[in-house]
Amino acid sequence: MSKVIITCAVTGAIHTPSMSEHLPITPQQIAEQSIAAAEAGASIIHLHARDPIDGRPTPDPAVFMQFLPVIKQSTDAVINITTGGGLGMTLDERLAAPLLAKPEMCSLNMGSMNFNIAPSAARVKQFKHDWEKPYLEGTTNYIFRNTFQDIEQVVERLGKGHGTRFEFECYDVGHLYNLAHMLDRKVVEPPLFTQTIFGILGGIGAEHRNLMFMKETADRLFGDAYVWSVLAAGRHQMPFVTMAAMMGGNVRVGLEDSLWIGKGQAATSNAQQVAKIRRIIEDLSMEVATPAEARAMLKLKGGDLVGF
Repeated sequence: MSKVIITCAVTGAIHTPSMSEHLPITPQQIAEQSIAAAEAGASIIHLHARDPIDGRPTPDPAVFMQFLPVIKQSTDAVINITTGGGLGMTLDERLAAPLLAKPEMCSLNMGSMNFNIAPSAARVKQFKHDWEKPYLEGTTNYIFRNTFQDIEQVVERLGKGHGTRFEFECYDVGHLYNLAHMLDRKVVEPPLFTQTIFGILGGIGAEHRNLMFMKETADRLFGDAYVWSVLAAGRHQMPFVTMAAMMGGNVRVGLEDSLWIGKGQAATSNAQQVAKIRRIIEDLSMEVATPAEARAMLKLKGGDLVGF
């Protein structure tokens, strides 16, 4: 078995400031939590940006550039920037920061989908900011758009333009077939870092049989041309990533995906989640990949060739 890559998704665009006082908002908080997560064992740091005033997701490259260089100067971790952005952003807005930063890796959703996070609004007793409740509740009528043309444009502009490779985010079985279509047409090149995602309303459900089915499907479609990773939302996070590690996969944790560290226990940092899954991996007699090992496994261009 190869070593296990731990990705940490530090802040995301799903959770809002009222959901957790520990969610990093400002560039300083994002940088500090990213560095701590890397020190705890994450070899890849996945990043979104937020307005430092009210915490809403922002695509502004100037905000990204307040924390990207700080993280790079303080850790050797691979920096992975979102191309999913936040709800309602256009493709050009979502690509603005990655095109400027030219990172080693970006996330890339492998299809359009209903993306419903409205139920989480009902669990918040009092919102800190006026934007949060309508942002969440509005997703009952929201479609995240990534058409085949959009996907090809991202690969062309970022991948072929700047040597960026991708974390291909697959929220359902059809997304695996979309990725296989792109591989068959040589739009994308192996190794494919394939992130299978469970528990988002609109995507495949968080059932262990679904994890098995997604892995079997990916094996059939990609053979040895892919590197498999798993994330799961909310309370499903740790059980699913543990199961993935036991099956020879890689894992993603972080406050973007879950605000919890255990049953009824809120996570206090991203590093806390990284340390927990690292401990589980090592208790299972497996090793965690270093950033250098992750770069070799995923054939990344190297941190000296980025734009920040």
